[in-house]
Amino acid sequence: MDKESCKDEKFVKWKELPKSKNDLKPLLKESSLDQPLIIRCGNVEKAFSEYFEEYSKITAAGGIVQRKKKFLVIKRNGLWDIPKGKVEKGEDIEEGAVREIEEECGIDGPVIERFLTKTYHVFNHKGSKAIKTTYWYLMNYEGDKETTPQLKEGITKAKWMTFDEMLAIRGNTYGSINELLDVFEAQLAD
Repeated sequence: MDKESCKDEKFVKWKELPKSKNDLKPLLKESSLDQPLIIRCGNVEKAFSEYFEEYSKITAAGGIVQRKKKFLVIKRNGLWDIPKGKVEKGEDIEEGAVREIEEECGIDGPVIERFLTKTYHVFNHKGSKAIKTTYWYLMNYEGDKETTPQLKEGITKAKWMTFDEMLAIRGNTYGSINELLDVFEAQLAD
């Protein structure tokens, strides 16, 4: 997706990477769920090392899980979400993605088909600033359609939705989930 294709979308701010960390701070403060900040840069890893060196780094993984013609979506803390969570120390990212989906949704045995994308977002974690890198996969699931939401993680629903229903959560979800859905929809169109 390029800058021109999104310039009319009110919820997206496109910015070129600022010249210094101090120039980035006001932009991060202005960003919110309704006004996410999307920064374009050629080398994400270099930008992280320069701009986010004082932030805690968190690695997470999850995925879009398909069962027949439906997709697994959760409701966490009042917002729709795609299941994901923190990768444990010593755990492979793909293993973490499967484990988190199993734990959050009460299903057993989703199988990774392919990598979809990586998303990044900044948030406060335990009183300090953190940047989370989430690895997203497309998964297939052939098990029972019954789900059990992980209540202790703030998940009140784990629901199978049609493709159109899943895309319709965009108005009540996080910016990184919208980004994931955009990537997934674009890949299906190719």
